[in-house]
Amino acid sequence: MGLKWVGYGLVALAVAAAAGYAAFVLSPWPSVLLIRYAFHKDAVAKNRALEKHVPANVGELRDERYGEDPDETLDVFFPVDAQAKALPTVVWVHGGGFVAGNKADISAYMKILAGRGYVTVSVGYSVAPGARYPTPVLQANKALAFLSGNAGRYRIDRNRLFLAGDSAGSQIVAQLAATISNPAYAAMMDVDPGIERAQLKGVALFCGIYDPAMISPEGPFAGFNRTVMWSYLGVKRLDDDPRIAEFSVDRHLTPQFPPAFVSVGNADPLAPQSRLIARAITAQSVAVDTLFFLDDYSPALPHEYQFDLDGKAGEQAFERLTAFLDRLANQPQ
Repeated sequence: MGLKWVGYGLVALAVAAAAGYAAFVLSPWPSVLLIRYAFHKDAVAKNRALEKHVPANVGELRDERYGEDPDETLDVFFPVDAQAKALPTVVWVHGGGFVAGNKADISAYMKILAGRGYVTVSVGYSVAPGARYPTPVLQANKALAFLSGNAGRYRIDRNRLFLAGDSAGSQIVAQLAATISNPAYAAMMDVDPGIERAQLKGVALFCGIYDPAMISPEGPFAGFNRTVMWSYLGVKRLDDDPRIAEFSVDRHLTPQFPPAFVSVGNADPLAPQSRLIARAITAQSVAVDTLFFLDDYSPALPHEYQFDLDGKAGEQAFERLTAFLDRLANQPQ
C-alpha cells in the first residue's frame, strides 16, 4: 500500500510539474506575476528611501482623471510657494517592463523634482498582458493633451513641457516624442499628437529599451526580455513581428526630435540601449546631454540607479537632469 501511494505522489508531482511548465510556456502570465511581485517590492523600498529628501514646500493632487479607463489617472506635484504662476512641467512615465509598476512608485522622486520649481506629473497607464502595445503610448498622449488643455487648473506652462521616463517608461515617452516630432511616424502608429512640437522642450530618458532587436537572445537578461515583449506585443517570436520595427524608436527619429538627456548605469543590462538611442538622436543633429559611466565605475550602478539619491551617482544624475531642464525651460520662447 505504501509503495502504491508513493507512486501516486510521484505521478501527482509529475502532473503538477508538467502543468507548471505548460503554464509558463503557453502564457506569459505566470512569469509576469513573479516580475510584478519583484518590481513592486523594489519600487516600494526605493520610494521609501527617497522620502527623507522630499522638501516641505510641495503640494499634490492625486488620482486626477485624464480619461475614462480606470488606469487613466495621474498625480500632480507642485511647489506651493511659486506665487501661483505657470511653471515648466515634467510629465513622467514610470517603468516596470511594460507589465508592472504604478504611478505612485515614483511619487517621492516627483516631489523632490517639484521642489526645484517644476510642476511634475506621474502618469498612470495600463500594463501588459492585460493591455498591449501601443496602449501606453496612446494613453500618455491622451494625458499630454489633457494637461495642455487644463494647464490653468494645474499651473502648467503649456509651452514649456518635458517628457521623461525610466525603463519601459523611457521607451514610451521616446516613442511619443517621436510621433510628436515626426508626422509620418504618427501616421504609421495612428497617433494624433496631443500637443504641438513647439510645446515640447525636451525629453529625459533613463535606463530604457529602444530597439529589442539589438538585444542578445542569450544571457541572464534574455528570458526577462522575452517575457515582457511577449506580454506587450502578444507574440513569442519577435523576429516574425513587423511591430518590432515600429516599436524601435531609434529608426524613426528626425531632426525635429526634441533635445534629450540620456543616462544609464554601468551595470545595467540595458546600458547598450541607452548608448544606441543617444547615438541615434545625435545622428539627427539634435542636442543630446548624456550621463554614462565607465565600465569599471564603482560601486557598480544597476538598473534604475538614478532613484538612489543617497549614492553619488544618483545625486549626480539628479543635478544633471535639473540642469538640463533648467537650461531648456529658461530659453527665450
